[in-house]
This record gives sequence, structure tokens and C-alpha cells, in this order.
Amino acid sequence: MRALTWQGKRSVSVEEVPDPRIEFPTDAIVRITSTAICGSDLHLYELFGPFIDKGDVLGHEPMGVVVEVGSAITGLKVGDRVVVPFNIACGECFMCRHGLQSQCETTQVREHGNGAALFGYTKLYGQVPGGQAELLRVPLADYNTVKVGTGLPDDRYLFLSDILPTAWQGVKYADVRPGGSLVVMGLGPVGQFASRVGRHLGYEVLAVDPVPERRAMAERHGIETYDLTDDIVDRLRDRTDGRGADGVVDAVGMEAHGNTGIALAQQAVGLLPDAIAQKAMDKMGLDRLAAVYASIDVVRRGGVVSLSGVYAGEADVLPMKTMFDKQIGLKMGQCNVKRWIDDLLPLVEDPADPLGVEDLTTHRVPLDRAPELYETFQKKSDGCIKVVLEP
Repeated sequence: MRALTWQGKRSVSVEEVPDPRIEFPTDAIVRITSTAICGSDLHLYELFGPFIDKGDVLGHEPMGVVVEVGSAITGLKVGDRVVVPFNIACGECFMCRHGLQSQCETTQVREHGNGAALFGYTKLYGQVPGGQAELLRVPLADYNTVKVGTGLPDDRYLFLSDILPTAWQGVKYADVRPGGSLVVMGLGPVGQFASRVGRHLGYEVLAVDPVPERRAMAERHGIETYDLTDDIVDRLRDRTDGRGADGVVDAVGMEAHGNTGIALAQQAVGLLPDAIAQKAMDKMGLDRLAAVYASIDVVRRGGVVSLSGVYAGEADVLPMKTMFDKQIGLKMGQCNVKRWIDDLLPLVEDPADPLGVEDLTTHRVPLDRAPELYETFQKKSDGCIKVVLEP
């Protein structure tokens, strides 16, 4: 089959790789019809080379049609149309039963002290071949698929694999009071959906992004947007009665604008031999925290900052005095996709499309163009907000 493979920093290519096969009776094979490039994939493209091997298959936002099932599968059959959540969980352990599928005790990557395995996401999360490919092996497939209907286009369902439940969880974690205010930092795909979710739930939503095309997309959905200016915290605080927002969703993550010195340090670590770089990133890694700092500043006293953007630094410095004094709540983590599916599936199937899932994809291209679109997405050029690949 053809699949997108990691070749080095800022280097991916579509190659012929062996077809996946049933390895365990609980597996299924899915023929991919649509698969997206996630903002988290850009971290692999730029930063996480020490934890990836040349030739690893990328991608964790796929959907398609079941073409083969293992002998122990009871809930799927050949021909079923499914979305595949990005985290791999069992559905039966303590964590899964408590809605923490991203911490599944069956698939935890204990070698690295991390949570549940993920598709297409480095040795840190199991090095499981990803879904930017023609075919995907899905472990524990009865649980790790979401069966969907056949009458709506892929874009109605595809984002259930990651970014829509990630945005939903981010907003829920922000714990905004009814009718309260929500600031969303960053209007990439997750930030777009977090803004729309907040508005759908009845909150006053204020969103920040330096890219005009991203602000324009959010404004189409009734979101009040702001450029990323030096005085953005003061402007947002003034807009929220001088006290700040009830909740903030940071949908940016470790590669935030600013923090030039840390950006250079990240690049330097990437030049080290893998074994040394892995230890440096594991124990001394630093993130670009401009979005976190702004979120802490703009949330009101007693409010909650919710981190949906991915962070990976073990030596990050947070303003603990300010956080303690302001009595800020901080909640974060990989999305527990299956926890939110029952809430979201009726919304994506609603003819009115209340979350605008059909108004997110800006680039839909064949799989062969994936290397080009990785670069476009990273540079935020050509109005690129969300890329969907068709194998």
C-alpha cells in the first residue's frame, strides 16, 4: 500500500509499505477514505525526530470502510463505515470505565511512562503505524471504531477522530458558568471548533489568532476575534468587565509564537544524536509558553485555564505565585475521544450542522500531495487551516 512516512526533520514522503494484516483476533483492517493532517503532526515534522524512525507511517485522524475483521470481532463487519479515534483504548479497564480512555491501562506505553498508545505518534506513544495511508490496522477494533451512517460526506464525521472531541473536552474542562465568557487562544482547527462549541453552549466567545484567514473563518461562525497584539491581554480583560474571562482554552501548544530563545533551544536539541536528544527532551525539554502565560493572565480570578494544545516540556517554568494568588484552575490532557462521542454524533449528523464541521477543510488533496501540504500547513500559507488527504 501507499502511505505517508517520516524521513527526517521537515521531510515526509509517500512510499510503498507492506499492507497491514490481522495480527490479533481483536484487530480489523480499514480502507481509509479520508485522513487529516493534525496540528500535532507538525510537532513530528519539526521537533520529535529523536523519537521517530525513518519510514514510520504518520497520521491519527482517519476514517474509512472495514475490509477485514479478526475472529474475535463481534461489533463490526466488512463494509461498515467507521471513524477511528486517535487514542487506542480497551474500553474495559479502570481508566476507560472512568472516561479516561487516553490513560487506558491496557495500552499505556509504560516504557516511557506515558498514557494510552496513539496511532502514528512516535515511540513515546507506542510507535503504532498511522492512518495517512491506504489501509490501517485497528487494534481492539470493536472499541476503537465509531460506526457512522452512509448518507453524509466524510467531513461530517472525520473530525470525530480527534479535533472535534478535543475541542469539546477543552471547552468542558474550562468549566465556564452558564452564559459566561470564554477566551480561545489560537484559531487552528481545534481553536475553530472550541470557539464554535463555546458559542453552541451559549457562552460569549472571544478568540485570538495572528492569521487573518483564521480570524475570518471564525467570524463566519459568529465569533468575536482579535489579532495577537502586544496589548491583547489588556484588551481582553477590558472586554470582560475588567476581571478577565471565566475560562480560557489554550488551543496553541508547544510551538506558540514568541519565545525565540526556547525555539532555538528546541532546534539545537534536534541536532543531537537521538539517544542524547531523547534524554534531553525527556528531562530538560522546554515548550514555548507564550500562549499559556497569556491564558493565565487573561483568565479571571477563580477561573479555569484548559490546555488543549500539546505540551511536552519537563522543565517548563510556570508563574506559580500568580496562579496561586488568582486561585486558577488548570486542566489539561490528551482527549478521551470515546467519552464524548455520544454528545457529538447527533450534532455532526444534524442537518443544520450546528458546529460547522463542513466549514473547516480548506485543502482536500490526494495522498500523494501530503508532503507539499505538510509544508503549507506548517507555514500557514495559502489560507491553510485544515488539510484532508484522500488515499
